[in-house]
Amino acid sequence: MSATALFGNYARSNLSFDHGEGVWLVTKDGRRFLDCGSGIAVNSCGHSHPHLVKALQEQAAKLWHISNLHQMPEGERLAERLVDNTFADKVLFVNSGAEAMEAAIKCARRYQYDNGQPDRFHIITFEGAFHGRTLGTIAAGGQAKYMEGFGPKAPGFDQVPAGDLEALKAVIGPQTAAIAIEPIQGEGGIKEMQPEFLRALRQLCDDNGLLLIFDEIQTGVGRTGKLFAYEWSGVAPDLMAVAKGIGGGFPVGACLATAETAAALAPGTHGTTFGGNPLAMAVGNAVLDVILADGFLQDVQKKGLNFKQKLAGLVDSHPKVLELVRGSGLMMGLKCVVPAGDYVAAARDAGLLAVPAGDNTVRIMPPLTMTEDEIAAAVERLEQAAQAVDAKLVEGAAE
Repeated sequence: MSATALFGNYARSNLSFDHGEGVWLVTKDGRRFLDCGSGIAVNSCGHSHPHLVKALQEQAAKLWHISNLHQMPEGERLAERLVDNTFADKVLFVNSGAEAMEAAIKCARRYQYDNGQPDRFHIITFEGAFHGRTLGTIAAGGQAKYMEGFGPKAPGFDQVPAGDLEALKAVIGPQTAAIAIEPIQGEGGIKEMQPEFLRALRQLCDDNGLLLIFDEIQTGVGRTGKLFAYEWSGVAPDLMAVAKGIGGGFPVGACLATAETAAALAPGTHGTTFGGNPLAMAVGNAVLDVILADGFLQDVQKKGLNFKQKLAGLVDSHPKVLELVRGSGLMMGLKCVVPAGDYVAAARDAGLLAVPAGDNTVRIMPPLTMTEDEIAAAVERLEQAAQAVDAKLVEGAAE
C-alpha cells in the first residue's frame, strides 16, 4: 500500500502545519515558518485574520449553501463593491481562478456569437502564460508540459510571444474573438507586461472588434499595490478573471465584465453550483473591508518598494546564487542562477516558505499585512538561504 491515500500529483514538502498567525505558519512541534508564499498568493490578509475569522464563523452559524436558484444578498453586496472600485458593471462569482477564466472565455465567445459572428471563437494568449488547469485553460496557456498526455489541445487558442506586437497583429483575423493576458505572468516567472503594450492591446481590440481579457487571478486584490494591476497601465479590460486573494484563503473566484459583455451570458448559458455561496461571500466582503481600508494599498506599495530594494541588495551580494529581482508591490520574483528548487529548499531550511515559478524564478508573495519588521526578518532568512547555497557551491568546487 502507498503511504497516503491521496493522488500523487503534488510534490509536497515534509511539512505539516497546525495553525497560522498573520505571516507565520506553525507546525505541530512548534516550528515557525515565515510564509512568503501565501498559499500561492491566496492568503492576502495573512493567517487567522480576526476580521475574516469572525465573518466566516458568523455566517457558518446561519447559512452555508442555498444555490443560485435564490437571491444572495451578501453576493449582491460584494459585487456592488467590486463594481464601485473597478471598470466592471457586472460580476459572476465562481470558486476558483480556472473557473473565472473559463467564464471569461465562454463570455467572449458567446458575445461574438450573439453579435452575428459565430466563427469568432479564437482567443489570443501569450507564451509563458498560465490560466488554470482545466482542459480549456491549459489550452489557453499553451504550455506543452501542462497539456502532455491529455489528448489533443482544445481548439480556438493562438499563442504569440509576450510583448511582440507585430506577431500579435499577424495572428488577428476573422476567427479572433478576444485577447487574454496576465498583467504580470505569475507562474511564468513574475514577468511584467509593459503599460504601453497593454495600451496597444486595448487599441487593437477596439480597432478589430475584439474583447480584452485580463487574468488578474494572481495579481489582483492589492497584490501589486493597486486593487487590480490593470490600474497601473490606465487600461481597462472588457472581462477580468479574479480569484486567490479575493477569498483570503477561502475558495472564491469571480469574472468581472462590462454590462455589454456580461449580457452574453443570459440565463441557461453558464452556471455553477457553489459559486457565490454565503460562506464565500461573507469572507470576500471581509477581505475587501481590509484591503479597501484607508491607506492600506499605499502601505502595500511602500512595503513592496522597500522589500524589493532589500532583495536587490541580496542579489548583488550573491551573484552565484541569484541573478535579478523583478515584480511589483508584494508580488516579486528572484530569478536564480542555481536551480530555483535548491533555493526554495534552502529558504525552507532557514524558516521561510517561497514558491517556485517558471524561468528558474522563486516567487516572494507574502500576505499584504506583512510589517516592516517581518520584511526585515524575511530578508535575513533569505540571506541565510543564499549563504547556505553559496557554501554548497564552494564545497562542490573543492571536490
